[in-house]
Amino acid sequence: MSDLPIDFTELADLISLGISPQSLDFRSTTFESDRYVTVRETQDGNNSVAIVDLANNNHVTRKNMGGDSAIMHPSQMVISVRANGTIVQIFNLDTKTKLKSFTLDEPVLFWKWLDEKHLGFVTARTIQICDVFDNNVSSKPQLLTQRHASLNNTQIINFVSNKKLDWFAVVGILQENGRIAGKIQLYSRTRNISQAIDGHVAIFSNILLDGNTSPVQIFVTGNRNVTTGSGELRIIEIDHDGSLPVQYQKKSVDIFFPPDATNDFPIAIQISEKYGVIYLLTKYGFIHLYELETGTNLFVNRITAESVFTATSYDDKNGIACINKKGQVLAVEISTSQIVSYILNKLSNVSLALTVASRGGLPGADDLFQKQFDSFLNQGDYANAAKIAASSTQLRNQNTINRLKNVQAAPGAISPILLYFSTLLDKGKLNKDETIELARPVLQQDRKQLFEKWLKEDKLECSEELGDIVKPFDTTLALACYLRCNAHGKVVTCLAELQQFDKILPYCQKVSYQANYLVLISSLIRTNPDKASEFAISLLQNPETSSQLEIEKIADLFFSQNHIQQGTSLLLDALKGDTPDQGHLQTRVLEVNLLHAPQVADAILGNHIFSHYDKPTIASLAEKAGLYQRALENYTDIKDIKRCIVHTNALPIDWLVAFFGKLNIEQTFACLKTLMDNNQQANIQIVVQVATKFSDLIGPATLIKLFDEYKATEGLYYYLASLVNLTEDKDVVYKYIEAAAKMKQYKEIERVVKDNTVYDPERVKNFLKDAQLEDQIPLIIVCDRFNFVHELILYLYKSHNMKFIEAYVQQINPSKTPQVLGALLDVDCDETFIKNLLQSVLGQVSINELTSEVEKRNRLKLLLPFLEQTLAQGSQDQGVYNALAKIYIDSNNAPEKFLKENNNYDTVDVGRYCEKRDPYLAYIAYEKGSNDEDLIRITNENSMYKYQARYLLKRSDPELWNSVLNADNSHRKQLVESVIAVGIPELTDPEPVSLAVQAFMNNGLRLELIELLEKIILEPSPFSDNVALQGLLLLSAIKYEPTKVASYIDKLENYDADEIAPLCIEHGLNEEAFEIYDKDGAHGKALKVLVENVMSLDRAQDYVEKVNEPDLWSQLGTAQLDGLRIPDALGSYIKAQDPSNYENVIDITQQSGNIDDLIPYLIMARKSLKEPKIDGSLILAYAALGKIHEIENLLSGSNVANLEAVGDKLFDAKNYKAAKLCYSSISNYSKLASTLVYLDDYQTAVDTARKASNIRVWKLVNDACIDKKEFRLAQICGLNLIVHAEELDELVDKYESKGYFEELISLFEAGLGLERAHMGMFTELAILYSKYEPAKTYEHLKLFWSRINIPKVIRAIEQAHLWTELVFLYAHYDEWDNAALTMIEKSAKNFDHTYFKEVIVKVSNLEIYYRVINFYVTEHPSLLIDLLIVLTPRLNIPRTVKIFSKSDNLPLIKPFLINVLPTNNSVVNQAYHDLMIEEEDYKALQAAVDSYDKFDQLELAARLESHELIFFKKIAALLYRRNKKWSKSLAILKEEMLWKDAIETGAISKDTKVVEDLLSYFVEINNKEAFVALLYTAYNLISYEFVLEISWLHSLGDYIKPYEISIKKEQNDTLQKIAKQMAEKSDNMEEENAGNPLMLTNGAMGLQQTGF
Repeated sequence: MSDLPIDFTELADLISLGISPQSLDFRSTTFESDRYVTVRETQDGNNSVAIVDLANNNHVTRKNMGGDSAIMHPSQMVISVRANGTIVQIFNLDTKTKLKSFTLDEPVLFWKWLDEKHLGFVTARTIQICDVFDNNVSSKPQLLTQRHASLNNTQIINFVSNKKLDWFAVVGILQENGRIAGKIQLYSRTRNISQAIDGHVAIFSNILLDGNTSPVQIFVTGNRNVTTGSGELRIIEIDHDGSLPVQYQKKSVDIFFPPDATNDFPIAIQISEKYGVIYLLTKYGFIHLYELETGTNLFVNRITAESVFTATSYDDKNGIACINKKGQVLAVEISTSQIVSYILNKLSNVSLALTVASRGGLPGADDLFQKQFDSFLNQGDYANAAKIAASSTQLRNQNTINRLKNVQAAPGAISPILLYFSTLLDKGKLNKDETIELARPVLQQDRKQLFEKWLKEDKLECSEELGDIVKPFDTTLALACYLRCNAHGKVVTCLAELQQFDKILPYCQKVSYQANYLVLISSLIRTNPDKASEFAISLLQNPETSSQLEIEKIADLFFSQNHIQQGTSLLLDALKGDTPDQGHLQTRVLEVNLLHAPQVADAILGNHIFSHYDKPTIASLAEKAGLYQRALENYTDIKDIKRCIVHTNALPIDWLVAFFGKLNIEQTFACLKTLMDNNQQANIQIVVQVATKFSDLIGPATLIKLFDEYKATEGLYYYLASLVNLTEDKDVVYKYIEAAAKMKQYKEIERVVKDNTVYDPERVKNFLKDAQLEDQIPLIIVCDRFNFVHELILYLYKSHNMKFIEAYVQQINPSKTPQVLGALLDVDCDETFIKNLLQSVLGQVSINELTSEVEKRNRLKLLLPFLEQTLAQGSQDQGVYNALAKIYIDSNNAPEKFLKENNNYDTVDVGRYCEKRDPYLAYIAYEKGSNDEDLIRITNENSMYKYQARYLLKRSDPELWNSVLNADNSHRKQLVESVIAVGIPELTDPEPVSLAVQAFMNNGLRLELIELLEKIILEPSPFSDNVALQGLLLLSAIKYEPTKVASYIDKLENYDADEIAPLCIEHGLNEEAFEIYDKDGAHGKALKVLVENVMSLDRAQDYVEKVNEPDLWSQLGTAQLDGLRIPDALGSYIKAQDPSNYENVIDITQQSGNIDDLIPYLIMARKSLKEPKIDGSLILAYAALGKIHEIENLLSGSNVANLEAVGDKLFDAKNYKAAKLCYSSISNYSKLASTLVYLDDYQTAVDTARKASNIRVWKLVNDACIDKKEFRLAQICGLNLIVHAEELDELVDKYESKGYFEELISLFEAGLGLERAHMGMFTELAILYSKYEPAKTYEHLKLFWSRINIPKVIRAIEQAHLWTELVFLYAHYDEWDNAALTMIEKSAKNFDHTYFKEVIVKVSNLEIYYRVINFYVTEHPSLLIDLLIVLTPRLNIPRTVKIFSKSDNLPLIKPFLINVLPTNNSVVNQAYHDLMIEEEDYKALQAAVDSYDKFDQLELAARLESHELIFFKKIAALLYRRNKKWSKSLAILKEEMLWKDAIETGAISKDTKVVEDLLSYFVEINNKEAFVALLYTAYNLISYEFVLEISWLHSLGDYIKPYEISIKKEQNDTLQKIAKQMAEKSDNMEEENAGNPLMLTNGAMGLQQTGF
């Protein structure tokens, strides 16, 4: 074990956790506490924050966050992010809430958590502080003070404060005289004063000095003078409290810096107030320890060779932790087991060792404390003895308390035990035993306030025993004690006793304690049943406790004590789920309430809270309680239902009616009969309502039968009244009418027969006739609706009910008067009655129907007075006029005049009436009404064709013309003759003529049409010069008589040539069309006819020469061009001097190859047009004819040709010389270079490509140069291509496909020096080396690994089997796993153990460790231990050991096992034991068993028990003894005669039987020495009488004499002490009653049993 006074730990390796080394600096990495390391990383332009949780197995959490800085809260998952220097946002990552968000006025240069709540900010000008948890998100930090001028130009590295936040210190560093100087601004908030101090580190702390009751504040700084290089640690007191007698004396101590560390300086300082130790850490990793009170230097050492850039406190501020540039998180704290011994042995400073040991309660000075305590106690210096005892943790035990209690103080002096407790209370906190000893007298003296004060000040260590002592005096104080010692059961009991029920459940949840709630609730019910119910309900509502409750038992507790309301409330809450398994509890709560509180049960059942209770039982109880509604809801037996349902007076009618809906049909019918049997008159309304509501279910027939059975006509009436408007059943309506008749409800019958559409009218009519009702209106309505009018009138006439006939006609339906009149005429009714009846409905009757009915009976004249009177009243009814017309026609009373002059009659009706009487009258009527069909029919039938012709021309209706001129019309010929002969000559209006002509045309009357037109046009008439008719004649002739067209053209002058000529062309009359155009002077159109229709270019040319107009020459040229008479066409265009059609001319001429003829045309065209196509075509024509000189002349002059497009065409035509001229003219270097390639001018092509600077051109020239093996020129091109990453693959493929590997490598080697060299070039060269020059690969990778695409190169290297290079790449790509695997799998021959150790510690997949171990066992067993030492921090040690155990290779790793034994792991211990047993190294095995206890001790003991060596058997016995297997242990020791160990085992057992059995064994074997030794060692365990008996039986009286003397002496001393205590108690009673403060009596000692 190391004797160093510090414990050094590596907490984490940040690089192995995936943290980028580039982020390990002061700006990117923050370390606010030993909980979190926060690293701000940047990758691919994206910022993220990595949070390493050192308390959670170094778990790394990454958050995508912007900003330039991030720090974590010292203990909570709270992150602060800063962006742009001024924007600050603080988030709680656990609750996902934003705590702060604000923007500062100037950028933050440094920030740091000052404590758990406050964040400090340092800007360029100010120092500020912010309360992060003030619940005000937007509040900004509070200004403390301005920055001191001494901090100007410094880098701020720290910001600290004291606990009260009234002193602050800001630390900055800067370069001075070639060294780092430190500057501190010390600021007092209360005084608002700043002071500048030289220093690199600063911290505030507290220390309790001897003689003071409270700590003093101190300020510690560390500095290295930039001039002298010496270091100084300064400790001063600040804000001294005048009430404290002792003031801290200022200290100044040198800080040692090694001579070679000239640039080293203090970087961090931490103070452990608990142990009074200062930790000072320097930049170069030196740790300095100083004692706080004296400033004594305790220890100096270097903890890391790498420089440190940040640090923080460690282990609850009792140590220091730091991060070095290598990413190691290191921690240092004092070794509590070694520090005091180190001070004693190495520093030889006894007083300092005592100070350190007493302050921190550290071991190492126990003997010194014990000697001093004994010395002071013997000297009677009880004050110092108490102080010494209070200063040593080892002395603070029950024995010391008993010794001090037994000391009698001098009269008037303070009791030593009181001094002891006072000293402890002044220094700190009492332990468990001390607290109990002090509590008893304090509480007995009713000094609860003092006890409570100590408790609040955390001066007492609470325990369950303490709580038990306090409880009889004060339950609240006892609760406080139980809470502090986590006595959960008693906490809950106290809360219940204090009726703080609302706190019980949260407490149990908080501490995860499962209380016995049944007992708690039982006790609460006795005191406060309402609170008990509330508490139980709160338990139910909590998912965590609801499952623990036995609801039924809790409910029984309430019900058994007659707390029905509370029990019901509980069960209602518990049974909210309404599940089947709760049925018995539902039944129980309903039973209890039905017996004791029926109204509550009624409410429960009414709200349908439960559905799984025992319904028959509850129904029976409800019936007994008079809750018939609830009984019916739960009964299922019809007998029970019928018994309850008769209590209609106790049941709501609405509910009762609805209840029937729950019954089946049979049950419903049975219950209805029950209600009818029991007080029908009272229940008839309910029966009607039920019947109405469930009519569809039961059936109307059944219900009608029920009402009929009980002769309940009224009920039947009201029941059917609800159905009659909705039913589709005829019988239902009939029964309703029948019932209404019996009830004399005539109005209702009238309504039904009037509105209802379902009933059988025949049946109802017969019933109403047979019923002979007083009111015949219903019968009248039925007959009126269903057209029984004739039968009705006969019935009423025969029954002499003439008034109802009048009522029917006048009131009900006057429109049926014609039918009524007809019926009356049929029975030969008196005309006077009929006329009077007509007179009463004047103006209300349909004249047409009336006329029809009377006309059928040949009695129209009867209506003449009625009709005339109707006209006299101003009626315009057409029927009146129709009737009058018929009467006038029949009476021959000037009918023709009436028909022509009157416009109100119906022409069709009257015409039909006249057809047989006088056709001409019918013609007049039809003509008047434009009744075409009837008129055509009557004229055809009566050969009235001239009337028909006049009518057709007058009507001028095309559809009518079409109908009569249809070929199917047998009268068409006669009609046409009448039209030509009579109709047309009579007309002067051209419109009817035009329509007639059109009709002739539409109906195919061609010859008739021409005949008609010749009569109209060629013969003198008003229409001879009509343009339309002349055109129509020509049109008709063209279509039907083409031979006449030429003669018509000669005869006619007044027609439209543009209309007729196209029609001639359309019908093949081309010559006629030419004549029309030529006659009309339209030479262009005439020429078009010759060209396109006659298709004679020769005639066309003759015609053009005859007319000789430029337009015609141009038109002719186009026609000749279309006819591919290209030379003629070009000549015509030249004669016309018209270049407008140059595009077609050029295209067609170029296609035909007439280049010679084209050039004159182009020269002509250039005179008037400046078009690119003309100039371009001329160049192409010259090029085609090889006239390069003409091209040069043309290009040297003015031209508008698109030379690039022309050049492209020439290039495509492989006319490279002409193309070169075009490209040169426009300086198109890209295409010029391409052209030069084809002209084999490679050097010029390269020079031109350089001017073009175009990738495509470079590729083209490069390919050409490669193909021609012009590698020098190809390399020039290639250098311009490889700088473009996207061109690399194609270029490489080109070279590789032709086998030019050296040239390709040379190209890339030359390209590496280019300014635009990129990653792809380095990557491709690496791949090329791996393929073709492997020897150069490794050197290339070492030089340029950071500039290559590592994954791509890895694939190539792997294919090339270059394992060393592959490992190198994996390592530089941070793929440590693959690097390690490659080394063990592929590079066994050149294995580098040292480098492999560097690699293996960085792998992330720990499974690789075990493959590596197997590899080393097989290949490098001698290096195995060295490997395991490296792997140990991250190795699963038990698994590793098992691997070697299974392979029987444990001896290989013996040093490793020894190294990891301190982990005290069961697997390690077991393996080490196996190895030591195998090697028979009992000493090592004994040491291991004593030091490390995690193994199966009984199993090992059983193995060792049978070992040959006695030493192993002894170990087995010790193991049995350790596990209290006394008999097995003693059996081994007896067997091996190890008497000393046997005696020790007996004494350790503390078991009287074991010791007495061993004593008897010694007597049996006559081992008197062991007998006496056992008596001495375990005398307190052996009963006195047993010793006397065994000594008497075996004559050992002499051997037990010393034992007897000791027993007698103790008995005598005890009696004396008891007597003395009794006397003192009597003497001191008066003083105790006087209330002497805290008089602690000696009390009862814990006596040691010695024999009785």
